[in-house]
Parts: sequence; structure tokens; C-alpha cells
Amino acid sequence: MHTIAIPDYVLQRVVERRGKVRLFEALEPARTALVVVDLQNGFMAPGQPAEIPYAREIVPNVNRIGQALRAAGGLVVYIQNTITEATQAEWCVWFDNFTRGEFRERMIAAFTRGSFGHAIYPELEVMPQDWRVEKQRFGAFVEGSSGLHAQLQERGIDTLIIVGTATNVCCESTARDAMMMNYKVVFVSDANACRTDEEHNATLGNILALFGDVQSTLDVIAALDAGAALPQAAE
Repeated sequence: MHTIAIPDYVLQRVVERRGKVRLFEALEPARTALVVVDLQNGFMAPGQPAEIPYAREIVPNVNRIGQALRAAGGLVVYIQNTITEATQAEWCVWFDNFTRGEFRERMIAAFTRGSFGHAIYPELEVMPQDWRVEKQRFGAFVEGSSGLHAQLQERGIDTLIIVGTATNVCCESTARDAMMMNYKVVFVSDANACRTDEEHNATLGNILALFGDVQSTLDVIAALDAGAALPQAAE
């Protein structure tokens, strides 16, 4: 598991700007979605092209949050990174410049629909009522990536709990865009994972300073309990 260390200067800046560190003490479950970003075999199984070993360690926390949110009437959404021929053509700047050779071909093969790598990691609890949404960019909300925003709006969701991998790529991209589309964002410090503590903590600092709340798994579950007890949540 990552060692969490948000710099003191970030915490000081946050308090100066908004008067407190924690933003969302109570999360109304019916208006909240757990967005599970890219916890697929291609990022998690040993030997896969984008393997992030830390991602295997966060699975119990992801499952705990999912259990708590479902029990309280909230929504769990599994996002699957997906590469198609259209993705490669429409996002050619990435595919033609940032990937090459054998790595490029292994990534395309791993995240093609129906492949082993594309499948959700088997130790995650996926229930029949959970959503599965494919995305074709780093962030789930950017134009051309997915229809997630419209689906969430139809469901009346205004709060997102972000977990998954990689902390500093797809999870951070999704969280940033979500806040700018007017969602309350809670980024879970011990249910996101990337390659190093340094990269992980840099993202936590960025999110906390400007894009959302940063909470632990226990914090999130307590906030869901508090939200469920609010008068409007009980109606």
C-alpha cells in the first residue's frame, strides 16, 4: 500500500483558501457514485503490459466502499479502459507519439474488448446492479471518451468517489474533469494506486488543493453513514 504524505505547504494553502481541509463530511448515498477507474487485468495481473502492483493491494478497500455504498442505496460504476480502431484514429497524437513498438502493440491487444487484459480484475466484487462503462481516453468525462456524464445526470448523481489506477493518470484526469463539470469529488487516498509513492502523493496534493476532497476508506464510509442520516436522505 502507498505511504500517504501530503506536503504541509499544500495543507496550509488549503486552510488559507477555504478554512478547512475536509470538504465533504456527509455524502448522500442516493446521489453518490463510486467510480472504479481501470481496475482491469491489463493494469493489475502479473506480467500484463501496464501492470501496477500497488493496484492489487487496494482491492479490499475498493470492495469495502462498494459494499457500504450499495447498502445505502448508492451506485457503483466500473470504468474499463478500451482501445478500438476508432480510438487509435481519433486520438492519434497519443498512439503515434507516446507509444511505440512492442509496448504499443501489447497495450492495444490488452485493452481490446474481449481480451484478458480488458476484463475487470476478478477479486473485485461486481454486482448485477453495478454499471460497466467503457472509456477511450484517460479521463472518463472528456469529449470522445464515454457517455458517463449523461448517464450520471439521468440518475441524479452529483457526488463521485474516485478509486482505481493509475492515480496520476486516469484517476486524476477523471477527478479533475468531474469537478469542473460540477460534481463533488472525493478522491480516496488508500484506494487509488500508481507506480510510486511520489507520483501518488503528488496527485493527492493536486486534488486536495484544487479539485476535490481527499479521504481515506474509513473516512468515506463514515461520510456515507453521516449522509444517510440526513433528513433529506431519509425521505
